[in-house]
Amino acid sequence: MPEKVPLDGGIVISPSLDQNNSKLQYFLPNGDNCMEVLEVREIIPTFEETRVPDASDSLSEEVSDGPSDRASWGGKMEFLLTCVGYAVGLGNVWRFPYLCYRNGGGAFLIPYTIMLALVGLPLFYMELAFGQFASLGPIAIWRINPLMKGLGYAMVIVSWLIGLYYNVVIAQTVYYFFASMTSELPWASCNNTWNTNSCLPYDIKHSSTRFAGSRMYLYSMPSNILRIVISSFILGNLSSGILELSDFRTPSEEYYKFHVLEQSDSIDNIGGVSWRLALCLLFSWSVVFIVLLRGIKSLGKVVYFTAIFPYIMLTILLIRGLTLDGAVDGIVYYLKPDFSKLAEPRVWSDAATQIFYSLSACSGGLIAMASYNKFNNNCYRDSIIVAFINCGTSIFAGLVIFSILGFMAYEKGVTVDKVVDGGPGLAFEAYPEALVRMPVAPMWSIFFFLMMATLGFGSEFSIVECVLSALTDEYPWILGSRKRSVLFRLGVITVSFLLGLPMVCKGGIYVLNLVDYSVGGFPLLVVGFFECVALNWIYGLYHFSEDIYMMIGKTPNTYLKVCWKVVSPLIMLILVIFNAVMYEKPDLDNVPYPEWALAMGYLIVLFPIVVIPGWFLFYFCRKGGYRMMKSLMEPLPQWGPARPENRKNRYEKKFRNVDCLDFSGNPEVARLIGSNISDLSTSTQVSQLSNATPNGSMTTLPVPTRPVHVAFPNTLYASSV
Repeated sequence: MPEKVPLDGGIVISPSLDQNNSKLQYFLPNGDNCMEVLEVREIIPTFEETRVPDASDSLSEEVSDGPSDRASWGGKMEFLLTCVGYAVGLGNVWRFPYLCYRNGGGAFLIPYTIMLALVGLPLFYMELAFGQFASLGPIAIWRINPLMKGLGYAMVIVSWLIGLYYNVVIAQTVYYFFASMTSELPWASCNNTWNTNSCLPYDIKHSSTRFAGSRMYLYSMPSNILRIVISSFILGNLSSGILELSDFRTPSEEYYKFHVLEQSDSIDNIGGVSWRLALCLLFSWSVVFIVLLRGIKSLGKVVYFTAIFPYIMLTILLIRGLTLDGAVDGIVYYLKPDFSKLAEPRVWSDAATQIFYSLSACSGGLIAMASYNKFNNNCYRDSIIVAFINCGTSIFAGLVIFSILGFMAYEKGVTVDKVVDGGPGLAFEAYPEALVRMPVAPMWSIFFFLMMATLGFGSEFSIVECVLSALTDEYPWILGSRKRSVLFRLGVITVSFLLGLPMVCKGGIYVLNLVDYSVGGFPLLVVGFFECVALNWIYGLYHFSEDIYMMIGKTPNTYLKVCWKVVSPLIMLILVIFNAVMYEKPDLDNVPYPEWALAMGYLIVLFPIVVIPGWFLFYFCRKGGYRMMKSLMEPLPQWGPARPENRKNRYEKKFRNVDCLDFSGNPEVARLIGSNISDLSTSTQVSQLSNATPNGSMTTLPVPTRPVHVAFPNTLYASSV
């Protein structure tokens, strides 16, 4: 058995091996003004941590375990409803139906379901299990891999950017909600101060704008349309004899663009702040602040309304929509499959992007929500329930929307594709027009926009709470007192409100569209890819599966393991490359963005992404990586002229005289001896060291006349040969 020798007295570490490069040497004092060399076969560290980590140091991987009274959900339903409210948002109402009709109708459900199975559900479960196991926010949780902590910051940045523009959209729904409290909806006619000569009243169908040659029934045309017809004849623009619907705008379109948004002609003309939207934005952020004042304790109670009420309203609106003329045509158009679209790569990319957008994966929110669960909660069951409710809601909302769009097409005498628009236009232009055509229109409008507001707030609450909980977990001193916590939340809300003001300017819709276009897809795919790599390749799928078994008593099945390890990251990598190669410049209403705005969009995309390698390099260098790289770039001792007689000047010295060997803060040495010397700062003189040298296997070297300072751990045993 090798003899264990306590080295409490101190240790001087030789920076190189012996001449044969076979044995590691430790220089020890023997008390007789000599240094004895102990050849070491094995190092057994028994280091006792005495350093008290500073939990407020965000640059350190040593963080406190968090407060013992960490908040938790009041019940099982609170967590489920919060996840449903977080995942089901405004995008389910306007984005999914639009993508579905654009990408082959019912055929789009095939790639959508496949992407849900291969990417969406595995990532959803992975993030829930990850957050629940550690009970930490999306930043602090990366103590699992400190070098990859940039992923946590990237998630929070993405959530924050989404929350900024998402609340602007909610502010618009709030404005419509209050504007609906009238006897007649303000977008019901063209007789308003904001209307133009291009406004086409709802009661004039597309077919009534037709005419033949010079025989026009001018007496039946409104004065504004007559002016357009006459001017078009003068300019020679009506050679076909048909006025197209695109030559006009509906009252709801003009109300949204010219009254609500006060939209300018481009982002170059940003204009001043719209005070109406600014007040609504202030109201929206105030609601968020009040609901999140006590964190998840108050959020868990509000979700009973924000998660359930939209389904009641969607059901009522679907029943009403199905009773309208032309509703069946709209639903058939929505679900009729066009399988030829499946051969287009863009369809599959849209399906995968929509899964990310719809499930809210890879933005930190799922990790934050799951971190408040009980440790033994069955998160696998929860992930299946929430994922299928979310996707089912998207399809259900599509039925509601297209039943109304079918009615609009019937009323106008056009096909369904003529009235379909994507993005906010579907909620603020097409649907308000349908509401006008319903009996008791103001009542239905109030219900619809109340539903839209609750859908938006349900997601916004979780998005903002993700940012707040991530910061409080990373910087626990924020929760030092109740007053400090409230002031912190108020500060974040105030800054977010101020940063949202440019999006409610005259040209703010261009800014909102640019942020949405830049944040919604590419950064989420990059974060998702590296998250899969960090958990299942670096940390290890085996260890991650063991952690899940520790929580719920069963390991993930083969399907999930294959998806986590190979399929999901591979699909995300392909999509990242595809989106980079097939990148299309954004525009709004066919108005292109100037170069400076496109550059701003690129910076928005890169903002969360560069944090990942940026943190990696910073932390690596801060923990000794730069020093190690510098030492590895120095010449080896064998470097120099090959023949001994040619070794002159600095090459003729085999050994250097060392006055001080202080290895504190050197992680390479810490790795070498298996101890955390990087945290030590104590040094002592050789003359003060006790004799800790075993008998035998020793050689002696003279000690320099000047003291040699060395760093030492608390306790270290060396097994001699």
